[in-house]
Amino acid sequence: MRGAWLIVGFALMLGATGWAADVSPAERGRRALLERSFLPATIPVQAYQNAWKQWGGELREAPQPYAEAFMQRYGLHPAPYPNNGYPMGLREGRTLFGTRALATDCMLCHGGSILGQSYVGLGNVTLDIQAFYEELAAAAGLKWKTPFRFCNVRGTSEAGAFSVYLLGLREPDLTLAKKRNDFGLCDTLCEDVPAWWLLKKKRTMYHTGGADARSVRSLMQFMLSPLNPAETFAKEEATFADIRAFLLSLEPPKYPFPIDQTLARQGEVVYRQHCARCHGTYGPDGEYPNKIVPLEVIGTDRTRYDGISHEFGRFYNRSWFAKEKPGWFVDDYAARWSPGYQAPPLDGIWATAPYFHNGSVPTLEHVLNSKTRPKIFTRSYRTGREDYDPVRVGWRYQELPHGPDPSAPAIERRKVYDTTQPGRGNGGHTFGDELSDAERRAVIEYLKTL
Repeated sequence: MRGAWLIVGFALMLGATGWAADVSPAERGRRALLERSFLPATIPVQAYQNAWKQWGGELREAPQPYAEAFMQRYGLHPAPYPNNGYPMGLREGRTLFGTRALATDCMLCHGGSILGQSYVGLGNVTLDIQAFYEELAAAAGLKWKTPFRFCNVRGTSEAGAFSVYLLGLREPDLTLAKKRNDFGLCDTLCEDVPAWWLLKKKRTMYHTGGADARSVRSLMQFMLSPLNPAETFAKEEATFADIRAFLLSLEPPKYPFPIDQTLARQGEVVYRQHCARCHGTYGPDGEYPNKIVPLEVIGTDRTRYDGISHEFGRFYNRSWFAKEKPGWFVDDYAARWSPGYQAPPLDGIWATAPYFHNGSVPTLEHVLNSKTRPKIFTRSYRTGREDYDPVRVGWRYQELPHGPDPSAPAIERRKVYDTTQPGRGNGGHTFGDELSDAERRAVIEYLKTL
């Protein structure tokens, strides 16, 4: 009898320590994503502690509270999970030599904040990834220049250029290439970060819908650091299958302010008449059409579409990433060319400003009325209640008469969104122009409910 109790006690201990066999894939994925690093730690802890010395001005000592000043400098957010006091996007790890250091993770770009609350899977629309890497490298004593522009405007990134550059360092089997493959890298794509919770509805993903949303391997492209050996990818594929399950479990935050339900019901009628054929319907019987809208119809800035070359696509389809599920004639999860941009689902759209694939439109009111869109603007790049506009639904902004002063520090110039610059056009998507002001207001009220 005593032996039986020992067995029961051991089983309970396993469950208490998280070793239970019935842990769901989504829970395993959550733990992996929030507790592990998939890139070698390369940032000395001292570089984090001394980053303030790169901030210029008359600073003679680290501003306090330092963690808050560091987050504000680079557009990072508090971690809503245990992270040793570091913001989302940074975590403690070990270098290849076993010493303690910091690594970046997915939440650098995919951990955002709205109304002062951090969310895993909300795109980080305040990040200055250029300053982050440049200044931490300088704080580590390295004379290093980024191989291309990591971002041109704060809150956006050159995510496509990262993929093109890093895959160019590899052979199709992901061993390191002797010479970098040139796929015509473009670093003026100016990409906004989609919310992870939208993935569950999609059959295709990325702004052009060029990848299969079922693909696990496509989610692993950020691991292409030259410090990760080829065998790491196959080793971690099962882990990323769990991470994908976690992403599919995410739900958007609910709109936190009062909603005029009568007006919202009126807006739903207008929405179904004018918007649903591309963005889908919502509720128990809702359907998402996964529609790719041709460039000549959508009319938005085409730089992102043109900026990923056919040479890159062909190489990708020869690589390990596209061999996830071999088919009879073509591999099922190969990259595919599309005629334009994917009209995304609108779940939690209130929380995902700014809008369009390049973040060129600050509010939903501007999405629905192209004539009112600001040409050159800036915003606070904070995410508190005072920074949010619950009427127009999006970020409060300041329209500017001209672009930034060329003599201003680069980190200040990147705070200005100039829609006349390459990749940053705010034209197109004029479908709301035909609506009356009352109809637009009703549609916006309805969108708050999604």
